[in-house]
Amino acid sequence: MLRAGIVGLPNVGKSTLFNAVVANAKAQAANFPFCTIEPNVGVVAVPDTRLQVLTGLSGSAETVPARVEFVDIAGLVKGASQGEGLGNQFLANIREVDAIVHVVRCFEDDDIIHVSGSVDPLRDIEVINLELALADLAQLERRVDRVRKQARADKEAQVELAILEQLLPVLDAGKTARQVDLDEEAEAIIKPLGLLTRKPVIYAANVSEDDLASGNAWVEQVKAIAAAENAQVVVISAQVESELIDLSDAERKDFLEALGVTEGGLMTLIRATYGLLGLRTYFTTGPKETRAWTIKAGMLAPQAAGVIHTDFERGFIRAETVAYQDLVETGSMTAAKEKGLVRSEGKDYVVQEGDVMLFRFNV
Repeated sequence: MLRAGIVGLPNVGKSTLFNAVVANAKAQAANFPFCTIEPNVGVVAVPDTRLQVLTGLSGSAETVPARVEFVDIAGLVKGASQGEGLGNQFLANIREVDAIVHVVRCFEDDDIIHVSGSVDPLRDIEVINLELALADLAQLERRVDRVRKQARADKEAQVELAILEQLLPVLDAGKTARQVDLDEEAEAIIKPLGLLTRKPVIYAANVSEDDLASGNAWVEQVKAIAAAENAQVVVISAQVESELIDLSDAERKDFLEALGVTEGGLMTLIRATYGLLGLRTYFTTGPKETRAWTIKAGMLAPQAAGVIHTDFERGFIRAETVAYQDLVETGSMTAAKEKGLVRSEGKDYVVQEGDVMLFRFNV
């Protein structure tokens, strides 16, 4: 399962958000830095209304959603790349995740101490991005020294060196590696380095409940930074989300409507994280179960079958496939077949978002 790390400065609402994302999580959300020492991990369901529709069509006894893993990582402070605070631990933990949810404080509260003494999203983002860039820069400089020697007689090393020399000045300027355009070949070459600032990011602008519907000037600052990085921003109130946990569906709806929103932001964040990780969903459905299966974008039908069981991939024959919307509009698999909407796809078929599939295979 792919993982998203929730990161940010101390006291920006990371643990409160994590507790809301994983309703039964036990992370401590206290008013002091480094209250999260060991990374907390939680698996959450990806909201998808299509599951309930398919469950109804098939009369399924069980519904199983797609899932994504969130990791709540200790707060970072200035100087983390040199080991300040919990810097070394923070950097080690973030290397292990596939994407970053960067929580940025966009609310004022005298009762919650900001580690830098004031609310300033631009400064906060710069602190974390700079520390990650410095860590990446140190790693790249060591790698360049080795590759430069190899490049004298090795053409592959020469290619890698050229890519590294594209990244170095960007990181040296305190910018992120995400801001460098690389083709697929170059991306594959640097992937083993696990650069922190190359990981895809979503900025979670954490606001007070009063600003949830409209945002505020701090949110606009975050959006400007995200736009420069081609990153996404989700406006969320960790405090509101924590209050929603114990409410019934009806109470939740009334509470959100009173705030002027239909969704608190948490569902948007989970869906956005799923997309950020390059994940796609296909479905299987029948009387016993309707299930959402998670695959990487671009997977072929046999690989998608292998997500269910490796035997399905090894013995793959074909996949009976229908688009979700076609199935819903016709009302059943039988009706979809009668209208010629169920396709027999082979080994070269690239599975599409929302495909409903039945695999045929040899044991």
